Amino acid sequence: VQLQASGGGLVQAGGSLRLSCAASGRIFGINTMGWHRQAPGKQRELVAAVGSDASTNYADSVKGRFTISRDTAKNTVYLQMNTLKPEDTAVYYCNVDRFGRTYWGKGTQVTVSS
Repeated sequence: VQLQASGGGLVQAGGSLRLSCAASGRIFGINTMGWHRQAPGKQRELVAAVGSDASTNYADSVKGRFTISRDTAKNTVYLQMNTLKPEDTAVYYCNVDRFGRTYWGKGTQVTVSS
């Protein structure tokens, strides 16, 4: 499975960004799709995930501000990020789970200026 993420960038606090991640290759059997992030000096953490049944899971720090969705036909997962805060600054990584294995995309930088 190959994952291609896009949509990162620099935004002022209070602004919005939308991340996209398209899966290709062996996509049959993809279950959960999600986003993690890693800030400098910190561990990678889950931001949001969406299951094959469209169930969602969010980190407490982003609830009410971020929305994850997936387009099954396009094998793409999205992360709409609103009301961004400087503490959201990190490299964001998309991931998918397929038959018990996790695949990671290359990260995309999100920088929120105060």
